Amino acid sequence: MAEIRLLMGNEAIALGALRAGLRFASGYPGTPSSEILEALAKEGREGVYAEWSVNEKTALEAAAGAAMAGARALVTMKQVGLNVASDPLMSLNYVGVKGGMVIVAADDPGPLSSQTEQDTRHFGQFAKLPVFDPSSPEEAYLMIADAFELSEKIHRPVLFRPTTRVCHGYASVELLPDLPQKAPEGFTKDGGAWVIFPRLAYENHLLIEDGLEALADEWSAYRFNALSGGGRASKKGIAAGGVSFAHAAEALEGTAQSGAECRLLKVATYPIAERMALDFLAGLKEVLVAEELDPVIELELLRLCGKHGLKVKIRGKGDQTMPRAGENSAAGVKKAIFAFLGLKEEPAEVLNDEAPVLPVRPPVLCAGCPHRGSFFAVKEACKGKKAVFSGDIGCYTLGNAAPLNMVDTCLCMGAGLAQAQGLAKIEPEVAHFAFIGDSTFFHTGMPGVLNAVYNGADVILCVLDNSTTAMTGGQPHPGTGKTLMGKPAAQADIYGVLQALGVRSIRRVNPFDLSAAKAAVREALQESGVRALLFEGPCIALAKKKPALLVLEGCVACGRCARELGCPAIAWEKGQKAGIDPLLCTGCGLCAGLCPAGAIAEGGQNHA
Repeated sequence: MAEIRLLMGNEAIALGALRAGLRFASGYPGTPSSEILEALAKEGREGVYAEWSVNEKTALEAAAGAAMAGARALVTMKQVGLNVASDPLMSLNYVGVKGGMVIVAADDPGPLSSQTEQDTRHFGQFAKLPVFDPSSPEEAYLMIADAFELSEKIHRPVLFRPTTRVCHGYASVELLPDLPQKAPEGFTKDGGAWVIFPRLAYENHLLIEDGLEALADEWSAYRFNALSGGGRASKKGIAAGGVSFAHAAEALEGTAQSGAECRLLKVATYPIAERMALDFLAGLKEVLVAEELDPVIELELLRLCGKHGLKVKIRGKGDQTMPRAGENSAAGVKKAIFAFLGLKEEPAEVLNDEAPVLPVRPPVLCAGCPHRGSFFAVKEACKGKKAVFSGDIGCYTLGNAAPLNMVDTCLCMGAGLAQAQGLAKIEPEVAHFAFIGDSTFFHTGMPGVLNAVYNGADVILCVLDNSTTAMTGGQPHPGTGKTLMGKPAAQADIYGVLQALGVRSIRRVNPFDLSAAKAAVREALQESGVRALLFEGPCIALAKKKPALLVLEGCVACGRCARELGCPAIAWEKGQKAGIDPLLCTGCGLCAGLCPAGAIAEGGQNHA
């Protein structure tokens, strides 16, 4: 009897890859993709290697090497990570692979946890790579095997593009027997065939273009592309892909009793299945397209209408029938479809025990987060000085929120220090700080340090080392001394790396010792050139929680602890004594060091 498991979409992708004969997996953590590699490591299959690489570019290059040796290889990242990996990605399609290679780039419509909304299908068009677009966890489990099979057939990498609701949705998935496995053949020297020269690139470009044209026809028979509903009399059609197809199919179930004739095209692959798309368009007068994020299907249908002289009105993002940004909700897709078909929606059932509307809670640094102390020490030390604080991607991006207000810029992974260098050259009289986390330092921070030293920048680098990749779930990195597989590893020393890169002034700082931290910042401000402050304090997910602090009778109700730190464990109203929530407090002691009355300590009467 087949095993059925309740799986998150990312777990389904991982298990589907193992079923397909995966041998090598690499990636860099990034929501919504992180759980794929974690699920592979947890499964612990013999003969399967998985690693967190230092960044997405390195991850893709390592997976490419494994695939060139004939192994089936997987590389995972989020959509912005594909930007980092784009250099080897573009060239790899021209060089090719031997074993199947699938690049999972998880898109984040919303965006729910990203600095951009990007549509990886465009990267497929740009890099001339096939793209698989699953609409559910169950489909992702099966489709990943197809992706490996196609990659081996065409000897090129392919893209696999789940979106957040597919990655983090749950479904009951039937686990099928493993597919027939074959051992990797090993790397074969082939007279320079693996070396990208201009002449080879030109010849392979022609082969790639021919292959994509042939693939557009072949996709019409692919099992996850589908044309259903409505006969030749239908004048209206709906085309959808990804999770938007699931929303559209559900909405159309609600129109079954209306008698509305409507054709439905499911697009699961790119380039689009041309023959199927033309069958879909035949005889239609109007089409509604539901997709995330960009109008990829919409523009392709418009192109086909122009190419074949079809007079079909294509509605979607172009005429704002569908939203141009953000994710598509089930309710939003249903509303658009009912309006498109001229049907009236039934009012939603109102439940008597409807949950109350929750208050808006902006993201904040956790109670006991070491970054709060780091930011506050710099802020206090810079009072009376003009300073600019360049930030980076990670938990510490939240330092931009009040009351800290300590992140003036944030662009992308590793950009803060380089931005600070540019700012410093234009405003040399201003103190320029750059904040970066430990994982991001290893990801793309080191080139910025070298560039700053080489070009004689006058900047202060603050490395916020909390010993983990905190924002994406606490994954290990080269500075933690262990690998994704849980094995001991050489532990990279940030202090030593900074020295090797030429930084001559480096101070280790305890972010919870406020007076010493402020003193270290003030000393750095008196110097010039590139100097570094290494704030070392573990993430609260790693640190042993100390007894919660309480507010004593001596509280003078000044509210400084709440106003200046913004710790979610501290409550205060004007004129009232402060209170500390013992369930949230981690006992870090930062507020105790700030209190002018010395009224915060262990024990005593809490006024929360």
